[in-house]
Amino acid sequence: MNTSETSVKKSEMSGLRAVYIVGPSSAGKTTLCNALAARLRLPSSMHITEVARTVMKEQGFTRADVHSFAMQHAIVKAQVAKDWEARQNTTAENTTLGQPILLSDRSAVDAVVYAALSELTTKSGSTQALISSSDFQEVLALYRSARSTFVLLRPIKEWMVDDGVRSLEDGEHCYAIFVKILRELNIPYIELGESCRWLEERVAIVRRATVST
Repeated sequence: MNTSETSVKKSEMSGLRAVYIVGPSSAGKTTLCNALAARLRLPSSMHITEVARTVMKEQGFTRADVHSFAMQHAIVKAQVAKDWEARQNTTAENTTLGQPILLSDRSAVDAVVYAALSELTTKSGSTQALISSSDFQEVLALYRSARSTFVLLRPIKEWMVDDGVRSLEDGEHCYAIFVKILRELNIPYIELGESCRWLEERVAIVRRATVST
C-alpha cells in the first residue's frame, strides 16, 4: 500500500470528511467557505484558505504569472502541504455534524485547470507535468475518495469583480475546463450556479452532500 492509499485509509478510519470548494475567480468560493466554516464551527486548523494568495505574496508572483508552470506548481505544493497539515489536526469534537470536517477554499486541481487554460495557446505540456508530479499524485487518491466532496461553482456574471490579484479569465470557459479536468481525473463533484444564488441554500446543499456520502 503506497503513502496515498495509507492516508486515505487513515482518513476513512478517523471519519474525516473533506470538502473542496472550487471554480473560476469571483464565483463565490470564499463567501461559501466562510459561511460553511461558521455554520460548522470549524477551527482555523481545519479550514484551508488563501493558499494561492500566500504563495503569490511570499514568492513574488503576480497575476501576470497565473499561467506559468512555476507558479502553479508552487501552489500545488502549498495546497497539498496544507491538506496534510489539516488532516493531522483532525478532531471529532469540532463539528456540529459529529464528525471531523476539512474545508478547503480551492484545491490542487485549481492549479491544473489554470495550467490547462494556458496550454490552449502555449502547448507547454505543463498540465500533464502538474498531474504527474509527486505532489499532485499524493492527494489524487484523497480527492477521489468517497469521503471527499468537490463543489464546483459556476460563475455568475454580476459577481465578477477585479480585485487586482485574481486572474480575469473567461469565467464560463474556465468553468468548462474545471468540468473537463475533474471528469478526466475521475473526481466526483456537485455543481452550484445560477439556480442557487442564496447563500443559506448553498450551505444547506453542501451540508446535505457531505452527510449523505
